[in-house]
Amino acid sequence: MDYEKLAELLFPHVTLTPEDLEQRYPPRTLKEGARVTRFAPSPTGYLHVGGLFGALTDVMVAKISGGVSYLRIEDTDKKREIDDGVSAIIEGFDAFGVRFDEGVTGFGTEKGAYGPYTQSKRVEIYHIVAKDLVRKGLAYPCFCTAEELTQLREQQEKEGALIRGYFGKYARCRALSLEQIEEKLAQGKPYVLRFRSDGSEDKRIVFEDLIRGKIEMPENIIDEVLLKSDGIPTYHFAHVCDDHFMRTTHVIRAEEWLSSVPKHLAMFRACGYKPPKYVHTAQVMKLDDETGDKRKLSKRKDPEAAVSYFVEKGFPKESLIEYLLTLLNSNFEDWRRANPKADAMDFPFNLKKMGASGCLFDLAKLTDVSKNVISHMDAGTVYARIAAWAKDYAPDFWALFTRDPAYSTAILNIDRDVPKPRKDLAKWEEAPGYLSYFFDETFVPENALPEKIAREDARAILEAYCKIYDENKPKDEWFSCVKSICPDLGFCPEVKEYKKNPENWKGHVGDVSTVIRVAVTGRTNTPDLCTIMQCLGRDRVLGRIRAFAASL
Repeated sequence: MDYEKLAELLFPHVTLTPEDLEQRYPPRTLKEGARVTRFAPSPTGYLHVGGLFGALTDVMVAKISGGVSYLRIEDTDKKREIDDGVSAIIEGFDAFGVRFDEGVTGFGTEKGAYGPYTQSKRVEIYHIVAKDLVRKGLAYPCFCTAEELTQLREQQEKEGALIRGYFGKYARCRALSLEQIEEKLAQGKPYVLRFRSDGSEDKRIVFEDLIRGKIEMPENIIDEVLLKSDGIPTYHFAHVCDDHFMRTTHVIRAEEWLSSVPKHLAMFRACGYKPPKYVHTAQVMKLDDETGDKRKLSKRKDPEAAVSYFVEKGFPKESLIEYLLTLLNSNFEDWRRANPKADAMDFPFNLKKMGASGCLFDLAKLTDVSKNVISHMDAGTVYARIAAWAKDYAPDFWALFTRDPAYSTAILNIDRDVPKPRKDLAKWEEAPGYLSYFFDETFVPENALPEKIAREDARAILEAYCKIYDENKPKDEWFSCVKSICPDLGFCPEVKEYKKNPENWKGHVGDVSTVIRVAVTGRTNTPDLCTIMQCLGRDRVLGRIRAFAASL
């Protein structure tokens, strides 16, 4: 076979060589040990939380080593691609502050010297490498039709072949002569370009996975498709070309790709490229509500599978990143306790601390993490985040909340700037309900009293409190005033004393303050009541107390 002639026959338009590409994309100038990682999604829908999980790993691994992370869009499967799927991916990353050093930055935009970063724009590169493989006798055209491939699979099933695919005696086009190929081309028959594998069924390969350790697998024997009939590469071939010429050092991807490693290593070897180090991460799992068993987080069943879910619910970006890091590295929580105010992206991420088994995504745990994150934000930040969320998802509340920014910020600051701030909010979606009593338009009076408080006693408490209410009293003096009205009303001013002789009293000072709290806020549990009333103002407080007393 004259492979040089065959290469010219198949790729007459290709004039450059792999050596030209080596000069166009030279090795990166980075410090020793720096890692180059990539996240390479397909624009086939929304950004999956598992994708954010993987992308965060890529960014952290590159960052901690002083390397480079980049975003590559793998759009070679046009049948599954959706309109502007790239924007959905970019918006998902932007919403949670995941930033790549290079790559696609938006629909039709990118940055970096190793692009294009969209595979459909890199066809020239694949054809240059493919032509070189044909020239070396390592790739050949295959003219088999879909019907013939179906017959091939049926033959393999009938013969009980242990391996199914296009290889060995089943690879009908592998032995075509140059004359036969020329004749088929002259007839205009479509073809794909296949890899000529030199693998053997009785041989195995061994490689190191940086999470799973040494792995042994059967050698690849399949003549995989490199270029489809339209000249677009398959994932496998594009992966090899792109990761070499983008100078990727570490390929971090989901464990479902583990079975592809033998074919990828075979292609790297055929092309003469040094393969990257492989890291196959565990799947993101959840407990099934019906069975209680672990299962993969599903796009179809689980709304939280989409990153957009967390945007719509109003989880702060820091909360989701913080939680994902607890799943990614077993020592993150210890680091956080030692560094409570540090940026999560400064965490010394370590691949060796990643687990090989599926990690459990738990919304309840995320909620706890998020409450803690929000509790440590200052009031101005919380105000800005709630306002931004509400503008898109709760416009009526947004109008109330932003009417007086100083007032809204003040109410958010209640019990915030203290050693142990309250942890009432887990996501911005909860803000309209949580803050409703601060606005007359959404305040709902509550007629229910604590169980042991009689209605006539509640009226007496409120009447007595109105007489001594002073909005200028600081917190400690305010509570002393509440205590002062207790004895005449039959309530003990000291809780400890009440517990010694409860039969001597109708209740204690806590019960008295609860009656006032219910009258003012419509709730039995709130942040500091004195500060709440200072924010609400004298007229509003007295108006609510008198209206509540009248309702009794």
